[in-house]
Amino acid sequence: MDGKEWNTWGEGVSFGLQNGMAVIPYALLKHYRKLNLTGSEAMLLIHLLSFRQVEGMEFPSLEELQTVTGRSIAAIAGELQKLMKEGFISIDEDIDELRDIHFERYNFSGLYGKLGAFLAGAAQEPATDSSKPAGSVPNQRAAAHHTGAPAPDGGHGRAFTAAAGKDAEENRSLFTIFEKEFGRPLSPMECETISGWVDQDNYPEELILLALKESVFAGKIHFRYIDRILLEWARNRVKNAQDVKAYTQKFRGGGR
Repeated sequence: MDGKEWNTWGEGVSFGLQNGMAVIPYALLKHYRKLNLTGSEAMLLIHLLSFRQVEGMEFPSLEELQTVTGRSIAAIAGELQKLMKEGFISIDEDIDELRDIHFERYNFSGLYGKLGAFLAGAAQEPATDSSKPAGSVPNQRAAAHHTGAPAPDGGHGRAFTAAAGKDAEENRSLFTIFEKEFGRPLSPMECETISGWVDQDNYPEELILLALKESVFAGKIHFRYIDRILLEWARNRVKNAQDVKAYTQKFRGGGR
């Protein structure tokens, strides 16, 4: 490398360093697969950490995450939902009282807790058999996961994985439908709200879509209105499309 090349290389390094550096837990880079994270999910966590440390952005939008990852908003929203559901991240809400501004930020205490628990558990495990090749699967259940063979519990592990995949696909379709009706990408907070309706409130997807339809007809397309509809239906034991029709007719005078 001649002097000119050294100068060019040095200028590039200098420019990169001036743009900031993010501190990423090495345990995340080394062990993310053992925490059942995919490469794209681990990279999403790294981007969230980098946005906070370098850009000072504690709650980047889905569009900003799409710019740095090059992935679809639906895919990013689905991964954020999984990370929140499994406790790697959460969303804190706060108020800047001086400026009277409401804001959200990602909380990474779950990620750090999981990494700490994993490292503590690994430190207590007996030394591995040196005769085993590096990267060998330590037990039958893990082997079943890697090869697709039935797990020792009679296949329940694979059934759970299939069910989780189905749930994720259903949630992605809900996100897509809501984005079409709202005419814009959903925020992470809105994605978490939809996930909460499905995972915590156990509302059927059909009922959520009917509530969305009601809000469109009423000209009140916002999440608080949809949530009020779902709560009202839950209190009146409205569980499906037929119940919604009967309930609507009753209160609009159509069933009298």
